[in-house]
Amino acid sequence: MHEIDSYTYDLDSIKHSFSKIGVELSDDQTRMFGRYYEMLIKKNTVMNLTTITEFNDVVIKHFVDSLSCVLLQPEFDISSQFRSGASVIDVGTGAGFPGIPLKIVFPEVKLTLLDSLNKRVDFLRDVCSELMLSDVSFIHARAEDAAHDKNLRDSFNFCVSRAVANLSTLSEYCLPFVKTHGFFLSYKSEKADEEIISAKNALAVLGGSISIEKKFDLPGTGYSRTLVLIKKDRGTPKIYPRKAGTPSKKPL
Repeated sequence: MHEIDSYTYDLDSIKHSFSKIGVELSDDQTRMFGRYYEMLIKKNTVMNLTTITEFNDVVIKHFVDSLSCVLLQPEFDISSQFRSGASVIDVGTGAGFPGIPLKIVFPEVKLTLLDSLNKRVDFLRDVCSELMLSDVSFIHARAEDAAHDKNLRDSFNFCVSRAVANLSTLSEYCLPFVKTHGFFLSYKSEKADEEIISAKNALAVLGGSISIEKKFDLPGTGYSRTLVLIKKDRGTPKIYPRKAGTPSKKPL
């Protein structure tokens, strides 16, 4: 991994930001996040990966937010499950959030990153190679198509997503990837209450139910977030997800 020499910032600020949610980074993990930031900003000059580019904002709104799932504890000990080698698919991962930060902090995770744009997938490959992250798979596909692949369907302990689609649509994309009794974790904004209510019909159809809703503020900001942990109680009917474009145009 290259030394961080082309950007000036305090790596200790990364550690400090993570400590506010109870995550203690090693020096190596801190350097990984620094290098990830460098690669993200450099690539962002030639392709649209993020509108958030200022260092402290990236650390809080992308990196720390990706690890906010630890705030589900003690009601749900997600850290122990990740440390035990859970399989995780990040659907619509974009620039790698939350999947790559989760992998940096929990290297035991078996991670799959899925995105519909091949240029983003190439970037993710470069990041994981540079950070020497092992046991990471990359899929260039739409979720509606990939979820019907027998090698992916019903295959993961967790599906995670920070995608902008509404929760009904996201559930149709994500739950088919999850094993029965596994979990779909959706990272949502503060305005998630209506989405959660509207998604209950979709969840009933798709075989899921809401286990935990967790509201919190990102540390040091007025930025409110909601974590929605959905348990897959039974198998998703084979017709779901519907063909590409339908889940977003006609949510269940």
